[in-house]
Amino acid sequence: MHSESPYDAAVNNIRKLLAEQVERVERISKPVEWIDYSKLDRLVVGVIGGDGIGPIIARETSRVLETLLNEEIRSGRVEIRQIEGLTIENRIKQMKPLPDEVLKKIQKCHVLLKGPTTTPEEGSGMPNIESANIAIRRAFDLFANVRPVRVPSEGIDWVFFRENTEGEYMLGSRGMMVTPDLALDFKVITRPGAERIIRLAFEHARRTGRKKVTVVTKANVVKTTDGLFLETAKKVAGDFPEIRWDGWYIDVFTAKLIDPKRRREFEVVVLPNLYGDIVTDEAAELQGGVGTAGSANLGARFGMFEAIHGSAPRMITEGRGAYADPLSLMRAAVMMLEHVGMIEQSRRLAMALDICAIYDRRVVITGRQDGATASQFGDQVMAAMSDPGLAARWNSYQGK
Repeated sequence: MHSESPYDAAVNNIRKLLAEQVERVERISKPVEWIDYSKLDRLVVGVIGGDGIGPIIARETSRVLETLLNEEIRSGRVEIRQIEGLTIENRIKQMKPLPDEVLKKIQKCHVLLKGPTTTPEEGSGMPNIESANIAIRRAFDLFANVRPVRVPSEGIDWVFFRENTEGEYMLGSRGMMVTPDLALDFKVITRPGAERIIRLAFEHARRTGRKKVTVVTKANVVKTTDGLFLETAKKVAGDFPEIRWDGWYIDVFTAKLIDPKRRREFEVVVLPNLYGDIVTDEAAELQGGVGTAGSANLGARFGMFEAIHGSAPRMITEGRGAYADPLSLMRAAVMMLEHVGMIEQSRRLAMALDICAIYDRRVVITGRQDGATASQFGDQVMAAMSDPGLAARWNSYQGK
């Protein structure tokens, strides 16, 4: 009996992947009703610490939320539930990016506030298991990654809509070595997947009074997948005649983000997965670094909110974990509160974070002993939130 050749093995593997994707297209093409959080008797917020500095910044964010939502928690309208088990040690022990018992706990929540988790890379000495984030996004079909970036002094007020379940990351752990000298990975763009993220970006622009949506691809070179994304954008734009839209290629767009003459023109930006991951980190750097930006992962029935940075294991090994900056996860909490309809609480936390991190920096985090601890920053945020004159202070900084 002849053994299967490398070529035949690759072809058979691709055939399986294609069958899975065809089934997925059929599944996500079906209409889904979005959850109405206002109709819930009790909102359950799951909190996952994660790895590295994750538990430290998650603890501070939980403290701030418990203070801000004290009345709602006491009345039983909100429950903040800590979820254990999504550590790198447990994931490696079970050889699963999302252990079954953790998934079951998450499924009992309505939204998830998640600290960063470690994803092993080739050569790290750890098993090459998939990203926990990708596993959660897939399990709950969290197709939209939303990342706002604001730098008021520079006139920057951007909202990025990154497709979250397709692109190069869709099958990022399913690539293959066809031969010892030939590595093959895959990029997946589907029409329904592109349409739902692009439509969400246009709907956000309409709802918030923004006038322009920018679609970023490399459709001049990556003609089939990026071409489909751009083609879909043209179709969706027809349903929003009051909103201008334009298309940019990813290489030029990344350059123009740091061009003071052009970057103020951008408002809402929608991108495929990989481009969105890279660009939003660049954009966050203009705001003060990836530690300053929060992120929302949204689906019709669930939402996950997280910091956009990693678990910073070096800070832990060097004994600097206590000095980690919780701002990014607290920004994510702002987005979570807005998403579930707690607009006043979201605004109050957002104003407090602006005052503490941008305008009146009495407590400055540097990541080292010459700066404040995460706990000291949390105390400052809670003090700002409790200030009866918070809105007046914030407005004064805005020149209002």
